[in-house]
Amino acid sequence: MTRTSDIRRALERKTLWLASWMIHHANNIREKGQIKVGGHQASSASMNAILNALYFDVLRPEDRVAVKPHASPVFHAIQYLLGNQSRQQLEDFRAFGGTQPYPSRTKDHDDVDFSTGSVGMGVAMTAFASMTQDYLAGHGWLDRPKGRMIALVGDAELDEGNIYEALLEGAKHDLRNCWWIVDYNRQSLDGVVTQGLNARFRDIFVACGWEVLELKYGTLMQEAFQRPGGAQLKAWIDGCDNNLYSALTFKGGAAWRAQMESDFKGDNEALALLADHSDADLARLMGNLAGHDAALMAETMNAIDHDRPVCFICYTVKGHGLPLAGHKDNHAGIMTDAQVEDLRDAMGILAGAEWDALAGIDIPEAEVREFLDGILPFNAQGHRRLTAKSVPTYDNVHPRIKDVTSTQEAFGKILAAIASDAPDLAERIVTTSPDVSVSTNLGPWINKTGLFSKTDQADVFRDQSVPSVQKWQRHGNGRHVELGIAENNLFTFLGALGLSHSLFGQRLLPVGTVYDPFICRGLDALNYACYQDARFMLVATPSGVSLSHEGGAHQSISTPLIGMAQDGLASFEPAFADELNAIMRWGFDYMQRDGSNDPSEETWLRDETGGSLYLRLSTVPLEQIDRRTDAAFDAGVIDGGYWLRPPEPGTRIAIAYTGVVAPEAIRAAGLLSETMRGIGVLAITSADRLNAGWQAAERARQRGRTHARSTIETLLADLPADASLVTVTDAHPAALSWLGGVEGHKVKSLGVEHFGQAGTVEDVYRLHGIDANAIQHAAMALTGGKIAPYALSLPA
Repeated sequence: MTRTSDIRRALERKTLWLASWMIHHANNIREKGQIKVGGHQASSASMNAILNALYFDVLRPEDRVAVKPHASPVFHAIQYLLGNQSRQQLEDFRAFGGTQPYPSRTKDHDDVDFSTGSVGMGVAMTAFASMTQDYLAGHGWLDRPKGRMIALVGDAELDEGNIYEALLEGAKHDLRNCWWIVDYNRQSLDGVVTQGLNARFRDIFVACGWEVLELKYGTLMQEAFQRPGGAQLKAWIDGCDNNLYSALTFKGGAAWRAQMESDFKGDNEALALLADHSDADLARLMGNLAGHDAALMAETMNAIDHDRPVCFICYTVKGHGLPLAGHKDNHAGIMTDAQVEDLRDAMGILAGAEWDALAGIDIPEAEVREFLDGILPFNAQGHRRLTAKSVPTYDNVHPRIKDVTSTQEAFGKILAAIASDAPDLAERIVTTSPDVSVSTNLGPWINKTGLFSKTDQADVFRDQSVPSVQKWQRHGNGRHVELGIAENNLFTFLGALGLSHSLFGQRLLPVGTVYDPFICRGLDALNYACYQDARFMLVATPSGVSLSHEGGAHQSISTPLIGMAQDGLASFEPAFADELNAIMRWGFDYMQRDGSNDPSEETWLRDETGGSLYLRLSTVPLEQIDRRTDAAFDAGVIDGGYWLRPPEPGTRIAIAYTGVVAPEAIRAAGLLSETMRGIGVLAITSADRLNAGWQAAERARQRGRTHARSTIETLLADLPADASLVTVTDAHPAALSWLGGVEGHKVKSLGVEHFGQAGTVEDVYRLHGIDANAIQHAAMALTGGKIAPYALSLPA
């Protein structure tokens, strides 16, 4: 019977071959089109042993892994051997329908836990996934053992600042069950990394409460250190410059010997130790860093007997086992045909058998299959993507909305009403915010539900009889997690919470609040969360130049365009509380959908697939409209727009607005009515959804479905063809300017193009030309009416 250790060694060689061949095939054999394919053979090789140690020994079914982006070929090779990936998908690496360049939850067919690709994001994600697991455990919902959230990270990736933001947040929340495994190959895309960073990394992680284990010397090295001259060899290795170590690795055994014999001149013990090794053996010894010793790493990792976070700094050589090893230009290097043939021959694989799963493995196939199919604990339960039942949303929630209120205030009222009136839904809502909970109106919700903490903590101000509107109890059943001021952490945490149903089999409905202009600070993390198909509700408030007294640094311009462009995110900007109530009620259901990808013929939106939401709200109080709402009203709000004042057959002008500028549009319509009849006022609650439906309907028509008609086309069909449109938004005018292209109406788009300044709302609206007078002026210009020139700047 073959020893398990022999099978593991054979598989390690096999995954190195498959990863290298996958990339070679994509670049040099398969038809690839006009540009290079790429693939990172060297970066895959440096982490091959680490991935083997994990997947073929250490991992358990409940563990979750974020694989280093450039090591995806090794990951896919492992999944192929485990039966989770097809040969065709490997052959189509980086091609349409094949394995992705970087592991993707939504695009790959194998068992990807966390998408990676934007460096640093997958690393941070594991910390917040662990915090999500603790949240579930604290509420008594985790019905499986706690898993370890593991990130495989390249050392150059540790330059990313969001990693350290996550480290600090983890320290605040007593992070547990998190491992970060650093591929310390000391090379980046452009060269060799700075000397001595390992000590800096160690200090930072220790300061944040992590255990740090440096795995530097492999078994062969450790054995050599015990021999005469071994102490000198160890000292030489420790003192060797990164650049020199890399260069000698690339040059090979003879170069190692020449350099070390020169450096050990006069040291007979050390010279004798070198003499006992052939050039090939010396190269093998010097390449035996711990990160290439899978058995040693597995032994070390299996010995961890606590749940504190651990950072493993694993010394490796980039390109280990390949002719590219050590060369500073190897990041995007691809082996030549001759080099690949030599590697294939060294692996014992016959020409034509390159894709065969077990070719070159000199162990009975039945024994290898038994190991892969039954012995491995990680693969014992098969596919690990979980599901969770949906949470019912609400029909009978009645927030107390004032006659004059802002959408931000209404949001707080609605959420607080859910806590009182819809307990089943409220139980699964978890809110979070980067230190802006009070100023984004989460206070009433937190007062009712409390702050989540692993241990109950006293409210010292209350115990000391100090009056405060914040009655925030910290306890294990709390439903708000407060974060520090780091938007990357907010969006990464929303991503982790929003995958809870898939990672842990328990449904959560995350709601995160942030100042709207600071979406841009965390945009990479927001995109990352959406790319994973995480489900959450992002409430961004306050927004626009309507946040007038805060000045340009706090006034957002581009965010509606981000909302329109961001895949997986349905963007809304309601003006009134009843609109917001309808959107939130629908949104909690939308976040839980996972249906087909076919668009509805009513809206041409892919609503059955579900997704996340972005609500852009304001602090400006508006007089609420006294109206009865019904299913038709709700449908208009959710689909993206409705006629607040329908046009007439003789209408010459219509005003389309979104969000907080509603009163300006309504006032302008009143002013224009003095000289024109039938002024239309179009309330746009979601430019994003209107545009998406229009684009989808147009694609359907191109494919022969001539009846396709989107919501915005239906709405604008009521507007005479010779009428004109004025669009107005507290954001970049391009967010609505596209409306003129729907039915060919002439359009003037008003909005904000430049950073604002402090002042009253009236001041900044006049400055940017989005007030009622500016709207009236634009309408008159479109219709040929006479009106005095409009001054866009403030009076001197």
